[in-house]
Amino acid sequence: MNSSLRVALLIETSREYGRGLLRGISRFQREHGPWSIYFQPRGANEPVPTWLSTWNGDGILARIEDRRMARAIQKTGVPAVDLRFAVPNLGMPGVGVDNLALVRLALDHFLDRGFTRFAFCGYPTGDFIWMDLRAKLFHDQVIQEGYRCEVFQQNLKTGKRLTWDQDQRQLIRWIRKLEKPVAIMACNDNRGQQLLDACRRADVDVPDNISVLGVDNDEFLCGLSTPPLSSIDINSERIGYYAAEVLQSMMNGDPAPSEPVLFPAEAVIARTSTDSFAVEDEEFAAVLRYLRENACKGIRMADITKATGMERRTIERRMKATLGRSPKDELMRIKIEESRQLLARTDMSIKNIAQAAGFSNSRYFSRVFQTRVGTTPNAYRKLAQEG
Repeated sequence: MNSSLRVALLIETSREYGRGLLRGISRFQREHGPWSIYFQPRGANEPVPTWLSTWNGDGILARIEDRRMARAIQKTGVPAVDLRFAVPNLGMPGVGVDNLALVRLALDHFLDRGFTRFAFCGYPTGDFIWMDLRAKLFHDQVIQEGYRCEVFQQNLKTGKRLTWDQDQRQLIRWIRKLEKPVAIMACNDNRGQQLLDACRRADVDVPDNISVLGVDNDEFLCGLSTPPLSSIDINSERIGYYAAEVLQSMMNGDPAPSEPVLFPAEAVIARTSTDSFAVEDEEFAAVLRYLRENACKGIRMADITKATGMERRTIERRMKATLGRSPKDELMRIKIEESRQLLARTDMSIKNIAQAAGFSNSRYFSRVFQTRVGTTPNAYRKLAQEG
C-alpha cells in the first residue's frame, strides 16, 4: 500500500455503529500499511466540514447524511464509498447492513419465545430512509408469518421536533394501547433505550409484558437501559474493514462495485429486556425461564420437573403447544445458540465452549453442532470472525 495516500473519514464517533466502522478501518490499515488519515471526531447529522472544499486527497469513506454532503464529496473528484444509504441513487459504491436479514433475525428471536403480537418502534417517517426500510421489512415479515404488527408513528402536529418529554408521552400512550404480551423491535439502541424508559414510566413490566430488542449492540446504551437492553450485533467493524478494502481497490484504479455490498447481522445479544416467553400462564412461564437460565448447565428433564413441580407429560404437552417443539429440542436450541455466540465472539477453545454450553464432551458437541448448523464449529468460527 502507498503510505502517501490521503484518506478522509467522515464518520460519526458518537454512536457505536460509527465507532465500529472506524475500528474496522483501523484494522485494515494495521494489516495492509497506513494511510494518511484526515479525521475529526463527529456527531451524527453534523454538516459537511469546511476543509473538504479545499482538501487535496485520494479517497473518502463517509456516512453521507444528505444531498448537500454527497455533492461536496463528489466535487472532490476522488474515489468515495458511502456507509449510510441515507441518500438514494448516489452513483457511488455503498457498503452496509442487510436490513432484510436483520429484521428476520429479530423476528426469529421473538418467534422462538412464542410471541404472536409484534410492534416496531422507529422515528417519524422520512427522517431516516434506512429506518423506514427496517420498519417496512419487519412489518412485512410479521404479516408473512400470519400475525399483525403495530408501528409507532410519531405525531408531529406542528412540524417541529419533539422534546424528550413530549416524545416519551407519545410513546407511553402507544405502549398502554398495545395488546400484551407483545414483542417490540426498536429501530436502534437509542430508540430501544427510550422505549424502555417509557415502559418504566408507564408502569408496564419488561420483559414479562413487553419484550424489547434494539439494534447495534451499543454496550453503553444497553447497559444504561433499565432493564439491560437486548440488541442485534451488526458487526460494523467487519463493514468498515470491507469498505476500506473497496476504497483501496478503487484508489488503485480498479472499478467500483456495481451494486451495494450488504452484510447480514451477526447475532442477537440477549439481555434482560427479551428474557421472557409470550406465555400468559405464569406457572408455565416459570418453566420456560428455568430452561433458559439453566440449559447450559447440563440439566435434564428430571431437573426441570423437580425445580418446577410440574409433571413431565404436562411440560412436554405445553411446550409443544406453545413453542412447537419438545423440551429436549428447546434445551438443545439454547445450547447451540450459546455456542454460536461463543465461537463468533471469543477465542475460547472448542473444548471449553462445549463445556460452557453444557455439552458432555467436545466430540459430542462438534457432532451435534455440525448436524444442526450445517458446518463444523471451527469452520463456523472462521466464517463468523472473518465475515
